[in-house]
Amino acid sequence: MATSLKANTSRGWQCGLLDALPLLGGYIPVAISFGLIASQAGFSALEATLISLFIYAGASQFLLVAMVASGAPLWLAVSMTMLVNVRHVVYAPNLVPFLSQSRAWPWLMHGLTDQIFALAHTRLAELNDEDKVSWYTAASLLAWASWVLGTTLGAIAGDTLTQQWPLMDAVMPFALPALFIVLLAPRFSDKQWFYTLSVTMVSAMLLAMTAFQHAAIPLAALSGGMTFYLLNRPHNKPEQEHAN
Repeated sequence: MATSLKANTSRGWQCGLLDALPLLGGYIPVAISFGLIASQAGFSALEATLISLFIYAGASQFLLVAMVASGAPLWLAVSMTMLVNVRHVVYAPNLVPFLSQSRAWPWLMHGLTDQIFALAHTRLAELNDEDKVSWYTAASLLAWASWVLGTTLGAIAGDTLTQQWPLMDAVMPFALPALFIVLLAPRFSDKQWFYTLSVTMVSAMLLAMTAFQHAAIPLAALSGGMTFYLLNRPHNKPEQEHAN
């Protein structure tokens, strides 16, 4: 029994590391960018690293550093950081149906990011219960470690890196959007998701060129949600009629 449990744990860890490995292509450049920006804003390398280690909030970290550097009250900077992260209130409950019985899950949620959520929402449903904790632990730890190490590298040597390779300064801002595109790419194989994502992207681009550019993202998301709803609506009618 102990040998079987050890094998399952090892299998879960290996699978989690392999699944999270592609995320490093987006995490490390963005983390380097954050470390560089934090350093330029007056934060020490240690402070920037601790922000990534304990807050670990991606875009919210950029907001926090910018607000503190501009002289905003600390309570306001913290409140805004938490407000940006309120999306996790939606993420976590959506993972609950796929979780196994373990007291470790509340602690592991510190590693829940947009990308880990996207992976977990797909992969946890495919795993055996005994593999889920080890898979999630491995995937989230690898992502977290890469973010922290990238931050430290950016804070210590970010200026040197961008001076030596100027192209990095232009490429790094596109790393995170590219990462989201990679996560969304498999959805294009499904017809409903293809139309939904296409409508969302086209709407965002068109709105960005109008007077509604500041509302482009929420309006595009709304149009995508409506598209998905309308595409699924005809499939629900026969079931409803059969039930009646």
